[in-house]
Amino acid sequence: MRSKKTKRLVILAFFTAIILVQNFVPLVGYIPLGPLDLTLIHITVIVAAFILGPLDGAIVGGIWGLITFIRAFVWPTSPLATIVFVNPLVAILPRVMIGVVAGEVFKLLKNKVRHQAIAMIPAAILGSLTNTILVLGQIYLFYQSKSQILYQIDTKALLPYLLTVIGTNGVPEAIAAAIIAPMISEPLLLRFQRKS
Repeated sequence: MRSKKTKRLVILAFFTAIILVQNFVPLVGYIPLGPLDLTLIHITVIVAAFILGPLDGAIVGGIWGLITFIRAFVWPTSPLATIVFVNPLVAILPRVMIGVVAGEVFKLLKNKVRHQAIAMIPAAILGSLTNTILVLGQIYLFYQSKSQILYQIDTKALLPYLLTVIGTNGVPEAIAAAIIAPMISEPLLLRFQRKS
C-alpha cells in the first residue's frame, strides 16, 4: 500500500516537473500566435488523467492553472493574460476540469472498447475542448463589456471572434491531444499494469 502511494507521488511530481518546464521554457508549452497562444500543456494534463485517474489529472491541471494565474501577474504569456488570467476562475478552473473530463471519459470508455488507445481519443478531445470552451466562455461572460478595450473589437463582434478562436486554436489543440496523448499514455499504462 505504501509503495503504491509513493509511486503515485513520484508520478505526480514527474508530471508537475513537466508542467513547470512547459510553462517556463519558451515554445515548449505555448506557441505564440498573435494575441493568443496555441497551448500544448493540456496534453500533459490529459496524459496524467489517463495514467493516474481523474482526481490526479485534476491536481496536475490545477498546478498548471495556478502557474497560469501567478504568471498573469509576473510573466504573462500573452498581452491578454494580464487581464483575463488574473481571474482564478478563468485561469484555474478550466485546467482542473481537463483532468476531470478526460479521466472520467477514459474510465467510462476503456472497458467498452477493445484497445485503450481508442478510448483515449474521445477522452483527449473532450478534455482539450473543455479547457477551450471554459476559458473562452468565461472570457465572454466576464469580459464582454470590456471587449473594445481588450480586443479592440465591437461588443457584438466578441462572440464571433471567440468562435473563430475555437476554430483556429481549440480544434488544432484537440486534434493534437487526440494524436499525442494516446501515443504517450498507452505505453506508460501498459508498463504500469505489468508492474502492478
